[in-house]
Amino acid sequence: MKTTNFEGARVIPGPGSHQGSDRSMGALLIDAGKITTEDAERILRHAKEKDLRFGDAAVALRLVTLDDVQHVLARQFDYPYLQPGESAVARSVVAAWSPFGRQVEALRALRSQLLLRWFTGERDRKAIAVVSHARGDGRSHLAANLAVVFSQLGEKTLLVDADMRNPTQHTLFALSNSIGLSTVLAERAGMEAVQRVPAFVDLSVLPAGTIPPNPLELLSRGAFAKAMQWIGDTFDVVIMDTPSAVDGTDFQLVGAKAGGALLVGRRNRTGTSQCADMADAVRASGAVLVGNVLNER
Repeated sequence: MKTTNFEGARVIPGPGSHQGSDRSMGALLIDAGKITTEDAERILRHAKEKDLRFGDAAVALRLVTLDDVQHVLARQFDYPYLQPGESAVARSVVAAWSPFGRQVEALRALRSQLLLRWFTGERDRKAIAVVSHARGDGRSHLAANLAVVFSQLGEKTLLVDADMRNPTQHTLFALSNSIGLSTVLAERAGMEAVQRVPAFVDLSVLPAGTIPPNPLELLSRGAFAKAMQWIGDTFDVVIMDTPSAVDGTDFQLVGAKAGGALLVGRRNRTGTSQCADMADAVRASGAVLVGNVLNER
């Protein structure tokens, strides 16, 4: 499996692609403070005169933007994403902010491949570790964005930050990192450490927690298997971020517990020999190498 162009230009669908009830769209735009009831009546008249859909007419009258219409459509069809000022989630989590761009289309294509090849409903195929050779390969951002697109599909999704050396996910999702995986594995906290991401009903994050002096030893404890059992019983899809291989062999332990791994490389940076070594290390851990992702930039 290979996907490219994870980072690319934004593509906005044309107005003719919109669907849904004119009246419910008008009500949602009013509730959002985008238009008034008088505006709605004007839009309805214009839509009838020009044989347009409500959203098209509203954009034509310049009472709302295309982004406003797309956001309302997403709410109508239970496809959540964020608008500026709505959340502190990092803008690099593009699937949460710009779901109609090329980057997110590539992510959805990757999601489809994973659903076909790995997340097939079996109890031992609920989790996947995202691994890479070095820092800066885009591993953590890919894990975050994958978790978002799976949650947008309606899958009850958990993103686990198993990088207890250089944790990132709590920053990307603007969450507390006071407790997390490290405190769970040290048996100083329970699964209340899992935090739901506001605005995404089906997305939760287990942050890394306090950086421990012994991450490899923590991952080797029985508490990790116990936590993974609870996670597998509770969630449909589990995406696990890991430390880079240059930071240690943690990724092998995480991959073994997940059962499968997705290998991330960066164009013009990750060498073929490094990818081959990573693939061998994943297989040596007993995990299945589900696929490879090439990050373009």
